[in-house]
Parts: sequence; structure tokens; C-alpha cells
Amino acid sequence: MKDNLNYGIIGNCKSAALINEDTSIDWLCLPEFDSPSVFAKLLDKQKGGHFLIQNLDDYTVSQAYIENTNILRTVFENASAAFEVIDFMPRYKNEINQYYTPPEVIRIVRPLYGNPTLALEYSPKLEYAAASTETYNKENFIVSVYNHDNYDTLYLYSNLSNDEIIDSKKITLDKAVYFTISYNEKLQLPTVESCLLEFERTKLYWLNWCDKTPSYKHYNEIILRSAMTLKLLTYAKTGAILAAATTSIPESIGEVRNWDYRFCWIRDSSMVIRVISKLGHKKIVKDFIEYIIDIIPEKDEKIQIMYGINKEKKLTETFLDHLSGYENSSPVRIGNAAYKQKQNDIYGILMDAIHIELVEFPLLFEKKEELWSIVKNIVWIVNNNWNLPDKGIWELREEDKHFTFSKVLCWVAIDRAIKIADFLGKDKEKWKSLREEIKNDIYDKAWNPEVEAYTQSYGSDALDASVLLMEQYGFIDALDKRYVKTVLATERELSHKGLLYRYKNKDDFGTPTSSFTVCTFWFINSLYKIGETKKAKVLFDQLLSYSNHLGLFSEDLDFNTKRLLGNFPQAYSHLALIDVAITLNQTDA
Repeated sequence: MKDNLNYGIIGNCKSAALINEDTSIDWLCLPEFDSPSVFAKLLDKQKGGHFLIQNLDDYTVSQAYIENTNILRTVFENASAAFEVIDFMPRYKNEINQYYTPPEVIRIVRPLYGNPTLALEYSPKLEYAAASTETYNKENFIVSVYNHDNYDTLYLYSNLSNDEIIDSKKITLDKAVYFTISYNEKLQLPTVESCLLEFERTKLYWLNWCDKTPSYKHYNEIILRSAMTLKLLTYAKTGAILAAATTSIPESIGEVRNWDYRFCWIRDSSMVIRVISKLGHKKIVKDFIEYIIDIIPEKDEKIQIMYGINKEKKLTETFLDHLSGYENSSPVRIGNAAYKQKQNDIYGILMDAIHIELVEFPLLFEKKEELWSIVKNIVWIVNNNWNLPDKGIWELREEDKHFTFSKVLCWVAIDRAIKIADFLGKDKEKWKSLREEIKNDIYDKAWNPEVEAYTQSYGSDALDASVLLMEQYGFIDALDKRYVKTVLATERELSHKGLLYRYKNKDDFGTPTSSFTVCTFWFINSLYKIGETKKAKVLFDQLLSYSNHLGLFSEDLDFNTKRLLGNFPQAYSHLALIDVAITLNQTDA
């Protein structure tokens, strides 16, 4: 599909780039994930800036990841000539056993046969293209300079002549060509040989990482691709996990549901931990818990729903009005005002992640003490807030409600706190009555006998896909009649053309017109749990076919066209994909 999100992502756990299937680097922020962009054609085709290998000779273009890596390979081929483009961001351990993750992209172009020709479009636009970027031809590099309200630079190194690059001259490719796009000026000039060495080292890093991931009889390739994508969305410096690598890709074209997702949501990240722990990647789990220990405030301070990847607490939302937006869907936002919201479900999801960390990946004793303090703090917060309304998982920006999902996750918080207390040999009896009180409240008030389902909020007749997770978190048995009826009611009311609405009642912006991808994965998992294994597999295989050409998912899918929408790639979507795929490996249905 021409306008689909047909991008690959490359990265090194410091930043990431999105590369179109035609090789155009359309999104890159340096030096870190949430830094201002140097290429942002994704958000404005005219102003944003990009780096493209032009298709001069009617080549057929194909793109794929090098197996078991996050290195992207794009091949241009016709009857008489062919060449390949290799794109990656370096990540590997250096001679002092530390990870080398420079803020740079390396692009290697190599002839395969014949005499291929190409030309370049190198057009960086620094600082979100807020004002002009000037590009200069220097002796050993090309430098692009932004010098307005603030100052920024970007360097390009290559074994082509600077004139060939700047003037987009036609080039006959008779040797390997390299490009190093660097945020910093290089102290040692790159060469073809050094870039190829970087390539081999980065390739080995990803091969070794994948080798630590268990193999599955079914869906192994897509599980691995999703796991590597989640790894790319981790910020190694602090252990933060990003919701997505982009900002302001709309949930529906032409609408205003555009958000900046380059932050660490406690909910999303903790769900990633729940899934990634099943794959045995202890470092991601350990690093995230370290991040939590560092950002959790003093005992009497409110826990936020999200934080910056460098532990920032204030994420002021502003608008980039000079950018037209993805497919002209404005506004373009940086920052996210939702950080101020009250969402009670985060306590249970975080407590679940802490429980997983303590039980499956035991820490040193002093860390256990810090986590135990956090556990007690969360219990105190839940005890004082569980019976109050909140914004809910979908971050509704206006009316607070008694959301069922929030109540269930408050129960989870106390349930896991009791399990953690038992694990640490601490007194837990005083919390059991609170757990029972919350459970009874949900049982009495969230169930709607007329709808025959647990509904979105107390007293509501609206269905909500998030309620399906009550089984996954252990609140209710999958074969409990109430749960089975809730799944079936959800299918009747929210399923549409093979995809799920997250809800259908109007919110702050009207009735949603696209499907939140994670909800369909949740529904498929629920179908399997209630015994509808064949239907679950059929729907899962169908949903997988809606990914882009590289097996990647964004946040949303258009109900009619199945076009990918929303920020990309989305951690939520890929963690749920892994979860369902692992579940379906339990049967040969």
C-alpha cells in the first residue's frame, strides 16, 4: 500500500531511525530517541528532511532484515544491474567490555552485478525543521548547521566526493560506498573498512542476542522480530522502555488524535517486562526495575503514569505548527500532557512487574529493600485511591470514571503485594481484607446483568477491550461463566471486520474510527483461553497478515483498508503479539 507505514526501524538502544522501503530515512532524532529530529519527512513531506538513494533505472526494490538482526538490507535490481543498501546503527561491546552505541547511522551501498547507477537526496533539516538548515562542503565531511534560537550540527562522512552528494549527481557504482551520519564530529575518519567492521560487530551483537531467545515450534520468526523490536525500544542508559519511536502519527488520517510516544509509560513498560521475562532477557527486566527504583518519588509523592527516558517528570506538551503532520494530519506534538493524569491501573501493572523481577530474577539484598519500600508505598496509595474515579487506561482527558480495568489492577496491586510479602518473609495478613474488599466491589458493581458482561465502568452498559485482561492478571478464571460471557459480549459489540474497537462509546474526540491493534491481540488471547482455539488461530494468522512488509505493527489499524496508523513501531502491539504467539504454541490447532 503506497501510503502505509512501510518502514523498517534500526537502532542501538540510544536512538532509532525509520527507513522507508525505498531507502529514504524519513525519521531520525539525534543524539537520543526524544531529541529533535534531523530527518522528519515522516511528519512533513516538504519541510521535514530525508536521505534517499534515488531509483534511476527502474529497479525493482525489495527490503528485508538480515536474519536475526536489526540490520536492514534493501536491494535494487533489474535485468542488467543490482546493488544493495545496508543500514544500521552500531551497537556492540568494545575492548573494555562496554557497549559502543554512538549517535550515528551507517549506510553501506555495494554493487551486486552489472554497472548500477544511482543518485542521492541528502537533505537534513535539524531541530524539527523549525528554521533553515545550512549545509557546507568541508574538506573531510559535509556539515549541516542550524543556527537560530539554538545551535545544532550534523556531520556526513563518505568515500564519495562531497559534490556528488550535495549536487545529487548520477553515480556509477563500481565499489562499496559508505555514509556515516554522525551527531558528533569524528576524531578518526571513517573508511569503507571501518564501516564494514562496524557492520560485522553489530551483526554479531544481534545474532548473539537472538541466540539467547528461546525457540518456538510455531510463529518463531515473528516472535523473534517482535522481541528485537522491543529491544530497540529500550533506552540502555537508564533502562526506560519507550511506547514507540515516533510522535504524532495519527490514529486516523486527518484527525487530531496525535501524541508523542517517545516516553516511558509505567503501564506499557511493565507489560513489556511481563512478556520479555518469558523470553529470558534478564538485562531488560533488571534495567527497567533499576529505572523504577530511580524515578519512584518520595513516599508521600504521587507516582506519575509516565516519565521521560532520562527520568524527567515534567513532559510539557507543545505544538510544532510549522509542520503539516503525517499525511497532513495536524497537530504535531512534542511532549505529552497526559503525564499529569491520574490512572489507578498503573499501580497493579507495576506491582506485577516487581513481583516478576523478585521471583524470577532475584536481586541483591539492598535492591530488595528498596523495592519493598516501593511495594509498601504502592499499597498505601492503592488503599487511599482504589475507590476513587480516574482517567483509565485510555487516558480520557475529561471525565473521571470508576473504570473496571483500573479497579481490577488495584486488586492486582494488593494481590501481588501479598505474594511479594510472602516471598520476602514479611507480614501480609493486614492486606488480605483489602484485596477481598476490592474484589467484592468489582464483582458487585462492574457486572451488568442486562449486558451480561463486565463493562467499561461501574453503572455503564459500554464494553471495553481492556476488561478482557482481568483473566490474564489472575482476577478471574478463564472458564468462569461471567468471563466467558464477557468475551462473547465483547465480540458481539466491539468486533468489526476482524478487528476490535477498544470501546465504541464517545470519548473526548468522538467515536474511534480505527482499531487499537493491541485490543485484537487481547481478544484473540481471550478466545483461546475460553476454548475457542481454532477461531483464535484463524484470527491471529489474519491479524499477522496486516503487518507491514517487515512484520512490524503500529498502534492502530484502519478497519476498512487495514492500513497501519498511529505511532510506530508500537511496543504495546508487539508485546501482545508475543504473548498470543506463545499462548498458541500450547496447541497444534
